[in-house]
Order: sequence, then structure tokens, then C-alpha cells
Amino acid sequence: MTTASGDATGHSSSRVPRSGGAGRWLRLVASAPKARARLICFPHAGGSAGFFFPLLKSLPSAVEAYAVQYPGRQDRLAEPCLTSVDELADAVCEVLRQEPAMPQVLFGHSMGATVAFEVARRQERSGGGSPLGLVVSGRRAPSLRHAETVHQRDDDGLVAEIRRLNGTDDSLLDDPEIRRMFLPALRADYQAIETYRMVPGPPLRCPLSVFVGDADPRVSVAEAEAWREQSGGGISLQVFPGGHFYLSDRPQEFSDRLTAELTRLCGPVAGGR
Repeated sequence: MTTASGDATGHSSSRVPRSGGAGRWLRLVASAPKARARLICFPHAGGSAGFFFPLLKSLPSAVEAYAVQYPGRQDRLAEPCLTSVDELADAVCEVLRQEPAMPQVLFGHSMGATVAFEVARRQERSGGGSPLGLVVSGRRAPSLRHAETVHQRDDDGLVAEIRRLNGTDDSLLDDPEIRRMFLPALRADYQAIETYRMVPGPPLRCPLSVFVGDADPRVSVAEAEAWREQSGGGISLQVFPGGHFYLSDRPQEFSDRLTAELTRLCGPVAGGR
């Protein structure tokens, strides 16, 4: 659930934030001068918007991509972290509501999958329409509850969990200064996802796509397939070789499959590549 590319260290993103009210929350990942659809990406626990920069290299030509920057990391390091999925979802919904209207696909990895799911639910409940689709990755269905207390461990215990997921270079985890920078956000994110409880409600109206690694220690294929009960618009399950960070280990395969899924979800809106 932590970063596979060192983006939890607090180092600044190289991409320019959005202007106006969305400036703190959205980072441009892939521009599209003639965009007719928007992909919104939600990072994992401890992750930041920069995680997605090397992963989105072959999107349809009419799809622009943005990544969410949670508070408490990188250029938002001085801001208080949020410790609940509901707080994160509410904040992102407000930001997206203020953006120019455009069809959207929501994509989230690990904790980000749950945040994206809650954003989609809020959008549908508000009467503002459904996303074109929701793509969730590396996360079990929200109805499945596990007793998890990683956020209550000491710093060494939290780092041990990160090592188990093979998502961060050991040299970063061994650097005391870097650890001091990213551990508060990581702990807050773990608290958010581990204390999350889905409020029962109707299934989403939009199609739902599920990505998972076949050796993910955090979620089994069966737990990923259980997302089916959350969608009234159909589900597509895709299993990748690899663990929790299969998408970083196989970036081109991930990008190609996400592009194919965006083309399927967006239809003629997406245009060619």
C-alpha cells in the first residue's frame, strides 16, 4: 500500500498543480488538447500523485488524466493528514464538482480504490450523473471486512509492513529523515482504510473494472471478484502476474490494459490513440 517509486518520501512532484480551487488536490498526469473524457487517479496508502506519472503512457488521445494529491505529503506536507475515507471522498467530490463538466472515469489502487468507490457513490447520490466507469486495483471488495491494526503499530512495525509489500526501496526506508517525512501520512492513510466501514446502499450504476495481481498478499482474486456485488452496470475482472504493486512491476502491460479498458468504457468519447 505504500509507494513503489519513492513518492511517499515527500519529494515534490514535477507536474504543475491545477489552478484555482483544485490546485491542491489534482495533478496533471497526461494532457489531451482535445480531451473529451477525464481519468481521475487515486493513490494507495502512503502514495502521492507522482506514483502515476510513469504508468499512464498510452492513454486514448481524447482522455486527459489527473492524479489526486492527498494532504500531508510532497507539496502538501505541511497540511494535516485526513484519517478517514469519508473525509477524503467528501473533499475530492467537492473539488470535482467545481471542475468543468466532462465525462469521467475513476481509477484507484489499493486504498485509492475504496476512495474512488466512495466518490462514485457520492456522485451518483447527488444526482450529478454516474462516472463512465470505475476501475479498482489491488483492493478487496468494500463489503469484506478484515480486522487490521497496522496503523496502531510503532514506526518499525509500520515499516515492516511496507517491506512485506515490496513497494519501496529499502534505502528509503532505512533513511531516518525520509522516514520522518512520510510515516505520518502513511499512518494516517492506514488508519483511514483500516477503520473504513462501507455503509450499505444500492450498487453503482456505472460499469466496474477490477484489476488484481495473482500473488497479492493483501487481496485474493476471489476477494477482488467480490466487487461484483457493488455494480449494477457489469464487471470486468483482469488478473495480472505479480503482487500488490504488479502495475509498477509491469508498467507497459498495465498501461496497455488500462487504455483498452478506457476505450471500452468511454466508447466513441475516447477517440483513437
